Amino acid sequence: MGECSGLATICLRRDTLLKKGKPLFKSIVRKFRKQFKKPADETRPSQKETAPVLPKKTPVRDSKGRPKTPESGRSSKRQESSTAWDVSGFDVPVLAGRHRFHDFSLPVKIMHGIADLGFEYCTPIQEMILPKTLEGSDATGQAQTGTGKSAAFLVSIYTRLLRKPLKGKRRPGVPRTLILAPTRELALQIEKDALAIGKYTGINILAVFGGMGYDKQKRALAEKIVDIIVATPGRLLDFQRQNLVRLYKLEILVIDEADRMLDMGFIPDVRKIVYSTPDKDKRQTLFFGATLTPEVERLAKQWTRDPVHVEIEREQVAAESVSQRVYLVTRDEKFVVLLNLIIGQNLEKVLVFTNRRDQTGRLADRLRQYGINCAVLSGDIPQNKRIRTLEDFRSGKIRVLVATDVAARGLHVKDISHVINFTLPRDPEDYVHRIGRTGRAGATGISVSFASEEDSFYIPPIEEYLGNSLACVYPDESLLKPPPPRIKTVQAKRTARPRSGRPPSRGRSRKGADRRSRPRSPQKERGQEKT
Repeated sequence: MGECSGLATICLRRDTLLKKGKPLFKSIVRKFRKQFKKPADETRPSQKETAPVLPKKTPVRDSKGRPKTPESGRSSKRQESSTAWDVSGFDVPVLAGRHRFHDFSLPVKIMHGIADLGFEYCTPIQEMILPKTLEGSDATGQAQTGTGKSAAFLVSIYTRLLRKPLKGKRRPGVPRTLILAPTRELALQIEKDALAIGKYTGINILAVFGGMGYDKQKRALAEKIVDIIVATPGRLLDFQRQNLVRLYKLEILVIDEADRMLDMGFIPDVRKIVYSTPDKDKRQTLFFGATLTPEVERLAKQWTRDPVHVEIEREQVAAESVSQRVYLVTRDEKFVVLLNLIIGQNLEKVLVFTNRRDQTGRLADRLRQYGINCAVLSGDIPQNKRIRTLEDFRSGKIRVLVATDVAARGLHVKDISHVINFTLPRDPEDYVHRIGRTGRAGATGISVSFASEEDSFYIPPIEEYLGNSLACVYPDESLLKPPPPRIKTVQAKRTARPRSGRPPSRGRSRKGADRRSRPRSPQKERGQEKT
């Protein structure tokens, strides 16, 4: 009986605690309601602020890492700067016989980029080709690098894309313009020029080439809206096979350095790419080459429609803008003359050409021994390093660039005062491309070539190709004086390594050496005697 009464008392107390617990809990909630609501209120504004940050507003970057906005979210700053700028502030006087970019009624955004670049008057190829290409006509042109043909077709491309904008949603990997180039260097140079001219247009550009950046290019094609693709044939075909690039809506096709593509065996690849684009009646085709051979002309006829033909004579490039000198020297005198030219005339931006990769390395090492800051550009240099080297050369960090013919085409660096042919090229056409690195777009430059007993027989074919003779002279005594003492030795660091080129490892090689240095046991010696 007592146990039952105790159990009843416990249950009664439990019920009273539960009844009292509800109001007690409510009072606690009311008391700390402000504390409970405060952090929730604090988080709400931050969530509202972060909600609009969508992938569209994240900056898109080009192949060189520079910020660039996609078409769906163009920068308002870029639009404001382009609308605030007026063509009247870009005053270029009228000259008889010269054409200004003002004369073509180009969009203001394009004129703004041209003004930033300091372009005032058109080059001969631009004067002849722009009136027709701006109307939508096809064109074929024979012109060397350095004549301004890249700016000619880029201005036409930007004008058409701005005057005929596309409406509606677009798919990634479906460009409006394709520019084909034979080498990575030329593709990067075209992309650089395009970014400068179209700085205020908001048009997206992507360079697609082999040797580097495969995943980055692949991701950009799969995710970004691209208006202009600058590509080498091999890498573009690779992405086409993966359906990352579709050319069925292409409006403009540019084939640059067609003769070089023919020499490098790219024409079958180019043919596949051209056949994947719309018919030539539904696209504009611009076809360029340094020399238009019969085979190249046949391709131009197949891929263009009633084109306007423009031809810039070789003499205009090689003779008028570049002062050419040929020094008759011996093989041993070449380096002495080169060194005295650089040091004696205090040359700051010099491009030196050789025929082979091993020659570039040896020549650069010898120049470094005399305190000259130089670098090497050849086919065996990784692409990332090539780009860094070119940027350092452009910015003036590198005084002398020693290169093979891989840099002869597509390389555009301002203010190169001297191009020096340390060894004369075997192909006369390469000579024109080499000296075309200076005296570009109407500027003046100096070309110096060394003719020794090993390569002087290349001069007659070069003269025949140019159509004029070269003045061959002996160097002055000041250029033949012995060089100053060496400042630092680079070769000593190289000879410290073993012949295999690999540094000695720290583990097994030492043990092996110790093991070989130990005296042999008598048992092993007896075993060898028996055998």
